[in-house]
Amino acid sequence: MRVGILGGTGPLGRGLALRLAAAGTSVTLGSRDVERARSVAAEILAAWPNRRDLSIDGAGNAGAADADVVVMATPWEAAVSTVQDVAEHLRGKVVVCVANALVREGTDMLAVIPPRGSVAATVAAALPDSLVAAAAHHLPARVLADLEHRLEADVLVCSDQPEATETTMALVALIPGLRPLDAGGLASASAIEAFTAVLVTLNIRYKAHSTMGLFGLDHNSRVPPRTPARLP
Repeated sequence: MRVGILGGTGPLGRGLALRLAAAGTSVTLGSRDVERARSVAAEILAAWPNRRDLSIDGAGNAGAADADVVVMATPWEAAVSTVQDVAEHLRGKVVVCVANALVREGTDMLAVIPPRGSVAATVAAALPDSLVAAAAHHLPARVLADLEHRLEADVLVCSDQPEATETTMALVALIPGLRPLDAGGLASASAIEAFTAVLVTLNIRYKAHSTMGLFGLDHNSRVPPRTPARLP
């Protein structure tokens, strides 16, 4: 399986690329600047010279969108224009939106609520022929980018398409330390994305890189998946 990351040269895109590659997945970083994408891919590989198993390359956004599963990790303001440019490549595919609409005001991060309620819902409206899910909003990019840092976090996944939910959960589960949880339909993305502002503000104030964990959930006894988990 190959995963493409639109906006793969940003901090979150880099971190996700590294963790997925370390889990055995082939990853293509996408960017409007092909040389930038290739340069960042080379930087990531050079930072981990002992991990010759890492499969990360760089391409234009269209090249990343040709992957089996695509992650949308651009800044939220560029989300719609980016996916619209490669919509034909994304037809019928699972697209995982990890973008948060945030602005900084002083020492606080504030959530921006897009007209459709979330960045993920906006991306879904722009990609009517794709299967859009929202996930990974609460993962700190700096921690993801350090393979020596042990991850321990719950990842909320939501989508209106069961196939997108299960595929995204299966992808998240590949990364050691991450527990994917089915958070329902795409309407949940509004609250999930907005809470990121609270978490980032806490991390700024406490100079930390905390993640999110939910207690009292027995993942093994949750309701059955809406469709069988599937990865291409």
